[in-house]
Amino acid sequence: MEVRKIREQLRMGRSIYDLPLRVTFYARVSTDMDAQLNSLENQVQYYTEWIQSRPNWTFVPGYIDEGVSGGSTRKREDFNRMILDAQAGLFDFIITKEISRFSRSTLDSILYTQQLLDHNVGVLFQNDNINTFDSDSEFRLVVMAGVAQDEIRKLSQRLKFGFRQAIKNGHVLGNDKLYGYDKKDCVLTVKEEEARLVRLIFHLYADEGLGTRRISQRLLELGYTSREGNAFNTLTIRHILTNPKYKGWYCGNKSTSLDYRTKKKALLEEREWVMYPDPRIPAIVPEELWNRANALYKRRSGQMMEHASGAAFHNRYSYSGKIFCERHNAVYHRQCLTSSKGSKEVWQCKVYRSGGRSACSSPQVGSAELDAILARIFTQRMQDKERIIDTLIGVLQSVPRKADDGQARKRLEGEMAAIHAKKDKLLELSIADALSVGEFKTRNDSCNAQLEILQRQMEAQKAEEAAQGSALDMERIRRFLEKELSFCETINSNLAASILEKAVVKADSTRQEIHLGLFLKLGQQYEAVYIPGKTSLRITCLRNITPKPPTRRT
Repeated sequence: MEVRKIREQLRMGRSIYDLPLRVTFYARVSTDMDAQLNSLENQVQYYTEWIQSRPNWTFVPGYIDEGVSGGSTRKREDFNRMILDAQAGLFDFIITKEISRFSRSTLDSILYTQQLLDHNVGVLFQNDNINTFDSDSEFRLVVMAGVAQDEIRKLSQRLKFGFRQAIKNGHVLGNDKLYGYDKKDCVLTVKEEEARLVRLIFHLYADEGLGTRRISQRLLELGYTSREGNAFNTLTIRHILTNPKYKGWYCGNKSTSLDYRTKKKALLEEREWVMYPDPRIPAIVPEELWNRANALYKRRSGQMMEHASGAAFHNRYSYSGKIFCERHNAVYHRQCLTSSKGSKEVWQCKVYRSGGRSACSSPQVGSAELDAILARIFTQRMQDKERIIDTLIGVLQSVPRKADDGQARKRLEGEMAAIHAKKDKLLELSIADALSVGEFKTRNDSCNAQLEILQRQMEAQKAEEAAQGSALDMERIRRFLEKELSFCETINSNLAASILEKAVVKADSTRQEIHLGLFLKLGQQYEAVYIPGKTSLRITCLRNITPKPPTRRT
């Protein structure tokens, strides 16, 4: 029956119960609690019996949503199915308890009731006594739906207040499955078996310089797996490395709600986070180790962003992309080994890095070993020194200077802005009684001390920038190269690598004796055999194997 005809019947004094209508119902509860589900069963029974008791009505099975919020219709499957069935003309009238069951959003309530009326379907909000077939229903609907929407806004505010009070009372909020901790009644305790693994991850990253992918492989080699029995995901490792809870700090205000109705959130920048030492969170790693790991993480992330093209990133070290494994035609990757005697830069086959010794038996090559071999070659070919210098000067002139003037100053400015933002957040927490006066003063003084250090660094940076020249002094560089190529002092890796086109680790190499093929940018080829040692190496063979150009016949 059309809405126009139904309203004519109602104006003539007939009741909605006197009209021959196909009637269904909509029922919803917002949680899966037993009491709510019992309420839902009662609603279903009540509406079924009530509709069937009306002699002029035809009962159409109802639509039911369990454990979903009324703030939005996106996840309410039966509600959306009901709208589609209404558009298909399967019923004429919907009975529901109240506007908040239908939707707590004023916009949704008006939108859907108007959409239903466009398809000749009315809605009876029983407790609110609103029948959308009545001509004045839209005005009453706006008023009642506005009240329902205000209720969800107040609920959002109460939840935020509850979060602040929970933090103030020492309750730790957030992930209940944080690796290394056991959480019960909002209190964290350390699970020592998992905590040992967390400490190992920080050690491998900060002390041994491994990346997240290599850490995952190393953990699997050592027999460590995730709670599901799989290799640790690199994303999980990154989350562990960057979570301040592991050093005993609270971290909040990472996101903000954009709209309490849609529940959309936006992630905030790190300078807007609220972080401070929290005695209620037991630390798993020392603060110094956590800070060192995160400084390295930020530096690597910055390099990845700066060198998004890939080539520049992979060439950030002297011999990057220059050493190859003959067995697998694979590039060698850099590894920094640390010991009580210091650190050593070595290069290992990519296949070995991913699969271990069983995948590739090619030996590692040290940067210092390549430096020494190339220095010996340069010494033998001093007659080419001027040509080498000219080549290097040409390389320097052809490479555009990095536009990094002021980058350090911008970084310092960003850090200072972040601390000022933290001071503002601390003040907000203090005003909201989430921080005591004493806690506020302690943390605020700490921020002021950091600002003072950064200010001194800023002044030093500005002085350094003022002292630097803007143009390359090629004559001064030439004099420097002549000194370096005399090899009176230790050879510079960057200088040696600038002459090297590529180095190939031969397939017959072993860890006791390494065979190299060296290809120089000047066109020469060399064969080198050496025996690596703990402190020095012994070169047993070094010979020029440059192919002679073909003789031109006359």
